Amino acid sequence: MATLLYRLGRGALRRRRLVVALWLVVLVAAGLAAATLRGPTASNFTMPGTESQRALDLLAEQFPAASGATGTIAVKAPADGQLASPEGQAVVKGLVQEAATLPGVVGAVDPLQVGAVSPDGRYALVQVQFAKGSDGVTDEQRTAYENVGAAAEAQGWQVAPGGEVLGGEPEVGSTEALGVLVAAIVLFITFGSLVAAGMTMLNALIGVGVGMAGLFALSGVIELTSTAPILALMLGLAVGIDYSLFITSRHRQNLLDGLSPEEAVGRAVGTAGSAVVFAGATVVIALAGLAVVNIPFLTVMGLAAAGTVTVAVLVAITLQPALLGFAGHRVLPRRLRAGAAGAAAPVDDANLDDRPEAATAPAEDQSTFGFRWARLVTRFRVPVILLGLVGLGLLALPTPDMRLALPDPSTAAVGSPQRVSSDLTTEGFGPGFTGRLAVVVAGDTPEATSAAVPQVTTLLQGTENVLAVAPPQVSPDGRTALLGVVPKTGPTDEATETLVNQIRGSVREIPNADVLLTGVTAVGIDVSEKLSDALPVYLLLVVGLSVLLLMLVFRSVLVPIKAALGFLLTVAATFGITVGVFQQGHLADLVGLDTPAPLISFLPILLIGILFGLAMDYEVFLVSRMREDYVHGETARQATISGMGHGARVVTAAALIMISVFGGFVFLEDPVIKSMGFALAIGVAIDAFVVRMTIVPAVMSLLGDRAWWLPRWLSRVLPNVDIEGEKLRTELNDRAPSRV
Repeated sequence: MATLLYRLGRGALRRRRLVVALWLVVLVAAGLAAATLRGPTASNFTMPGTESQRALDLLAEQFPAASGATGTIAVKAPADGQLASPEGQAVVKGLVQEAATLPGVVGAVDPLQVGAVSPDGRYALVQVQFAKGSDGVTDEQRTAYENVGAAAEAQGWQVAPGGEVLGGEPEVGSTEALGVLVAAIVLFITFGSLVAAGMTMLNALIGVGVGMAGLFALSGVIELTSTAPILALMLGLAVGIDYSLFITSRHRQNLLDGLSPEEAVGRAVGTAGSAVVFAGATVVIALAGLAVVNIPFLTVMGLAAAGTVTVAVLVAITLQPALLGFAGHRVLPRRLRAGAAGAAAPVDDANLDDRPEAATAPAEDQSTFGFRWARLVTRFRVPVILLGLVGLGLLALPTPDMRLALPDPSTAAVGSPQRVSSDLTTEGFGPGFTGRLAVVVAGDTPEATSAAVPQVTTLLQGTENVLAVAPPQVSPDGRTALLGVVPKTGPTDEATETLVNQIRGSVREIPNADVLLTGVTAVGIDVSEKLSDALPVYLLLVVGLSVLLLMLVFRSVLVPIKAALGFLLTVAATFGITVGVFQQGHLADLVGLDTPAPLISFLPILLIGILFGLAMDYEVFLVSRMREDYVHGETARQATISGMGHGARVVTAAALIMISVFGGFVFLEDPVIKSMGFALAIGVAIDAFVVRMTIVPAVMSLLGDRAWWLPRWLSRVLPNVDIEGEKLRTELNDRAPSRV
């Protein structure tokens, strides 16, 4: 693979104008496709095969009038008892009439007729039924619904529209640009050159632009959840910068070693590019592996993110060499350019030959922080390992308390329409009214349904934690009935989950009718349960994959096992910190979290997939150099120190860039995106600085020569992928020994 990429890198530099032109054409074409073909994103999380989804499908088929999105308008009168006065009743009736005539609405229920009024006569809930599901409600219809009640508010009433219909796509604002700015600063400090930093950032941004435009173009034919583009953006941007950084860094070192620009970029793509391809492949495989969980919206999210990572890899190994050709020796700081290029003129087509440069390779500086840190860690390897294990173990303590749920309005950002309506509803009626359940009763005949409804109602009223059961709504043909159930507890409360299971158990034996429980709360519980069941299977798949891939790369048994165990430490500690902040509320103010709540259901499984790829990224870049030096005759300890010394600066910069990009999303108001950005930033920090740059060299030093042990029979079976470019180095040595 290294030889193929070596040729690709040299070819891209030689034809750099054509390569840049082709990528710009792809970018423009993808942008035009996105502008013309873009479709809406979905804000709901469906789960085929669950009871809640079967109930929704049944409603859509037999009772379509009740299958659309619902809205709840919370109303608060200026004083207690005012709803019973003639003036108050007139205000409510006017509000109901206004809601019923909104575009996209099929009807609104008068709270005075159905008793949806608080005991003190001050609060009321107006139920609004839309014709289509939440994803079918247009922005204009949603805006009209949000602005309902202006006349009532002018009289001193408080009107707060809410409900599932307000679910929309989270907005990406300017705050995450801070992460990109920090990444640019890190690049400049790392390279000491504005040209190198700017070129690396430009390369990554072009890749992200192509990937995101392609994703939005496909949204017209596939259903994307609202969080899928955000995940693809943050991951594509982070890995795009990192992959370009790795190749540029190796290219600069090759220039300092006296190689011509073309030879330098060829070897950079052949060596660092091999690691980039492998690292990108691991991320793509892990994300695409989400499909085995058999959860449609999660599969789409994984494939969307995998697509942007794939583009980032292609851009890094093709466009980056072309840009490096335009930059020439300007990718180096001014003080190093003369030593690398002598008196040569700026690079152009005429001087891109293979002759060696006049300069000789500079002496290796082993006094840098990377070398000093490696010597310290290997010297005190046992205490370092014990301290690392204990520290990460303590951070992981909250992990067993992790609870998963889909977001509900009570956890939305303070001041948002969803949160205002939820708070007002809870204030007047209690938390259960913000997460009502729906029971669907379907019989083969109207008589069977009519006989089953009283039995179901009696069972529901006798169930603990049920506050109220609404009168049934019956379909025109009389075969399907819908009953509303109000719990005493909120949507994400453990008691509500218990109630859902109790109701399903009690109504299962109703004769001559199918009784199914659904509603936004029930859907959330079903999704969370299925994701929790899939988590161990997916974790086992990822760990097994990491062992196999690293065994191919390093031709070792113990190194892959060590890497997998380090990955598990990273995941456990990251879960623990995220649970402590977002679920338990510790230091929540530091991340701008208004209300602690269970973690979003798909966060753990996504975190495992993404961190797996990034962990293997750092593992390859650090340990491949250790193996390279060990193969060339250094002792195991010295090879560990050398690998850390050479890789520490680049891996530190890469990790800081990842943390900056992911951390920029913590400033968004949406709690789901906030938790994703936080967890990924923390996970990268732990894996890069604690596991890969501290525990790994300590363990490698402790293992010594045993780290590279591989049974002979396994060595014969495993293909040699040569990711560190050893075969390429040998071939180039044989071809031109004087230039190595």
